[in-house]
Amino acid sequence: MTKKTDKEETETPKQEVRVFKVGDLAVYPAHGVGRINSIETRIVNGEEHDFYMMKIIENEMTIMIPTWNVDQVGLRDVINKEEIAKVYDVMKKREDSTTETQTWNRRYREYMDKIKTGSLFDVAEVYRDLSLLKLTKDLSFGERKLYDTAQTLLVMELSTARKTDEKTIMSEMEMLFPPKSSEGTDNADTPGE
Repeated sequence: MTKKTDKEETETPKQEVRVFKVGDLAVYPAHGVGRINSIETRIVNGEEHDFYMMKIIENEMTIMIPTWNVDQVGLRDVINKEEIAKVYDVMKKREDSTTETQTWNRRYREYMDKIKTGSLFDVAEVYRDLSLLKLTKDLSFGERKLYDTAQTLLVMELSTARKTDEKTIMSEMEMLFPPKSSEGTDNADTPGE
């Protein structure tokens, strides 16, 4: 009988790590859709590690992502076509929000945390809440930046997933939040379907 070492007893089974190939489109939280341009080996602290070299489409920024760390950083595939309608449903949902009664800095922190999750559904919630708030009052500078960030992230990923231009997605999103004067009109069309 062999005795297990402490290390063997505490090891957990390894999960499958999502593997991306050169040319794949992926989403990096808070930065948006990018393309894996290469996989490079670099020496860090005397050890060799493989990195995805990802270029963000929106601003052409290059991000180095350790291939073994994709789950922790939140790198994921672009949503599939079946999930697009669900994202629009999140934006259409109207419920009483507690965020209106919160201070702007508390709202800002909550919204920033949602954007950092990398979930397009969380980003859609931020966009929806700020769009609705924008209809009733002016957004603070920080809220305006978050609104712009959420809008950009949504437009980039939805246009990529639907294989359509960004203007189409923008106009569909704007139709969901008509100015107060035309709120009584019926927008029965469901964008994204």
